[in-house]
Amino acid sequence: MVRGKTQMKRIENSTSRQVTFSKRRTGLMKKAFELSVLCDVEVALIIFSPRGKLYEFSSSSVQATIERYKRHTKGSQTNNKPAEQNLQHLKHEAVCMMEKIEFLEVSKRRYLGEGLESCSMDELQQIERQLERSVSKIRARKNQVFEDHIQKLKEKEMALAAENAQLRGKCFTIPVLASKEHNEKENLPNRESSPSSEVETELYIGLPETRMRRFIPQS
Repeated sequence: MVRGKTQMKRIENSTSRQVTFSKRRTGLMKKAFELSVLCDVEVALIIFSPRGKLYEFSSSSVQATIERYKRHTKGSQTNNKPAEQNLQHLKHEAVCMMEKIEFLEVSKRRYLGEGLESCSMDELQQIERQLERSVSKIRARKNQVFEDHIQKLKEKEMALAAENAQLRGKCFTIPVLASKEHNEKENLPNRESSPSSEVETELYIGLPETRMRRFIPQS
């Protein structure tokens, strides 16, 4: 059978309470002494009785242990302070960032023509001026892109024209050389095929004697 936990409460009888205090105080101080010796630790124990009487135990000095405790807790508080300040700074930065995001979202909707019902006349005029500046910048950029594209096309046209002229020159040079070689071949002397200067090519009517007389030079 499992026994339930006994609930601790104040001892109502003053005599029993005093006896229990004396026993437990002595046992507690004994345990503190054993802990300091067995584990080589610094222990300080302070007890005030119900009547205000002081009971204390220390492995070295109660005052020295208290001072050490103060230094330790002060260092911990000092180390925690920058972390808390950094946390507060981060929270502030997060709040500011959320406000900026909300402002940008509202501005974006207004530039798209949404949520203009709550805008005043000055706000509407400011949005209009901003849109006009944006359109002007967009048009200037578009014209610049067109000019760059046209310049590239002109450079490409000039390169193609130069290449075309070069190819055309090569095409004209080949037939001229071929024609020149052909003419040179035709102008070469060919006695076997060319007619003799002494051969009569004209038509003559008459006796052969008279015909021969024409080619005999008279002395």
